[in-house]
Amino acid sequence: MSIGKLYLVPTPIGNLSDMTDHAREVLAAADIVACEDTRTSGRLMQHLGLKKKLVSYHEFNERSRSAQLIERIHAGETVAVISDAGSPGISDPAYRVVRAAIEANIEIIPLPGPNALIPALTASGLPTDRFFFEGFLSHKTGARKRRLEAIGSYPHTLIFYESPFRIHKTLQAIFDTLGDRPACLSREISKKFEEHIRGTVSEILNRIKGKTVKGEIVLCVGGLGDAREPDEPDSEEEDT
Repeated sequence: MSIGKLYLVPTPIGNLSDMTDHAREVLAAADIVACEDTRTSGRLMQHLGLKKKLVSYHEFNERSRSAQLIERIHAGETVAVISDAGSPGISDPAYRVVRAAIEANIEIIPLPGPNALIPALTASGLPTDRFFFEGFLSHKTGARKRRLEAIGSYPHTLIFYESPFRIHKTLQAIFDTLGDRPACLSREISKKFEEHIRGTVSEILNRIKGKTVKGEIVLCVGGLGDAREPDEPDSEEEDT
């Protein structure tokens, strides 16, 4: 029996029309779809007109589930891994099953598709040629401060994911640790109430002061000394 394959399939982060034809074809052909929440993914399958076998694959069971999925692939089945929204493996489970598949010499096929960080970066007005994706900062004050200090000297645009419940604290921590840098808060990307709030960190804080910020958030913050234009050459002469 021929060995199966592992597909990594991005799913819409807002507008369901962002699902690509290729992604739908892969899901339609897959024997198993591993997902974070079977209820959320079940609604997506219904929208796509697909009836698929869904199995849960999330941060609390990924070690045991990865082994099971690898066994199924070795048995000749094709497995598609999806997240609730966006690209699996980007601040979502997928890393462990990918590592297991590599060790088992299984073919891994990642599909391009929806994600939140690239649209937020390109809409931010901050340099896009080099950037550093941090993802979610620690919930703990001390650990968050230490991490910001560690990346504060980077010249690249910094990209964070954050929840609406912690965004005020995160912005304040960035202001206190990194200073009043240019930034852009993007929320509800690809949804009806998409919004991009640009300005310095303090200006954004003032804009959202006393307000409940709804939706998943991507926060882009200027790197150290980011006045450099994206395509501006380095000031140092090249070696000859």
